[in-house]
Amino acid sequence: MNKLIRIGIDTSKSVFALHGVNAAGEPVLRRKLRRSQMLDFFVKLEPTVVGLEACGSSHHWGRQLMALGHDVRLLPPQHVKVFVKRNKNDANDAAAICEAMMRPGLRFVPVKSTEQQAALMLVGRRDELIRRRTQLTNTIRGYAAEFGLVAAKGPDKIEPLLARIAASEELPMVAKELFAEYAGDCARLAGQIAAIDAKLKTWHKGNELSRRLMKVPGIGPVTASLLVMKVSDPAAFRSGRDFAAWIGLTPKDHSTAGKTRHGVITRAGDEALRSSLVVGATAVVQQARNGRGRPSPWLIELLRRKPPKLAAVALANKTARVAWKLMVSGECYDARRAERFVSPKDSIAPRAPRQGRFAPPAAVAQGPALTRRALSASKPLAIG
Repeated sequence: MNKLIRIGIDTSKSVFALHGVNAAGEPVLRRKLRRSQMLDFFVKLEPTVVGLEACGSSHHWGRQLMALGHDVRLLPPQHVKVFVKRNKNDANDAAAICEAMMRPGLRFVPVKSTEQQAALMLVGRRDELIRRRTQLTNTIRGYAAEFGLVAAKGPDKIEPLLARIAASEELPMVAKELFAEYAGDCARLAGQIAAIDAKLKTWHKGNELSRRLMKVPGIGPVTASLLVMKVSDPAAFRSGRDFAAWIGLTPKDHSTAGKTRHGVITRAGDEALRSSLVVGATAVVQQARNGRGRPSPWLIELLRRKPPKLAAVALANKTARVAWKLMVSGECYDARRAERFVSPKDSIAPRAPRQGRFAPPAAVAQGPALTRRALSASKPLAIG
């Protein structure tokens, strides 16, 4: 009865709290270990189920314990929090992890390999540099506006603005010198971002799954790489809907007493992955509204009834489902099939037309070949 079958570990920088139970669920292990004692302790244990919160350094310890033969399971912190007792301390946190592990239906976080974490460092570095560039360009714009010099939106407008500042004879010399330093910082950041983009592109070209995902409209090399890096086990999701819900692209549910109320998207999961999918879908929607590309009949009909931003989020949801299917099945994206096939679940019956508000029926019949003129005629629908 004292045999350990499950251990929960509350990790930290130096001190680790352990809570183990037997088959009856009774605690048989309550112990604190220093960082240097962890591996020595688990080497002597028989292989067992070990649970940790998915947080900083958890993937490292997961790999270390798996190498010793243990079954490691990483738990999302939000699923552990509900089992924490009133007093918040390391021992109670370890007990909560141990209790949460036995709950049926709990989805665990796959342990990432060192290669995956190195690739994620590449993406993190790119995001960091882009944030710095945004901060720097906003600083330049703010200071330049104090001297009556403004520029249009976009990072590509900063270089002409700096050239105007350098050529201006009305600015004090101190201001010109500081703007010149900002110009040097911009040039260095541009070079660093270009180098990171080149490394990311090389990684993308070397990954077969990433190349297949890029064939889906709305998925570029960055989004395809993010999907491969962050989704180590797509088979852990039962369906594409579950995958889209994990990303946070499904509506919140506030239903009760048989009344269904759906709100905005949950915004769960990874923010970078969700944002990248929505940005790609927005580009596809913009192309469709301008009469370019070959949008699906489903998207054309959706744009006739819904605002463009809402249609972009719906398309991002659909793109996530398609990406999950490709990752699980190993198939390639078939553009011809996507253009002619509309699922009964995805199609939405058009509203009853009212005089003066709806586009002519001929615009609907054009399908994928909907022109700019026809979309312009249906613009009241897009904002109605």
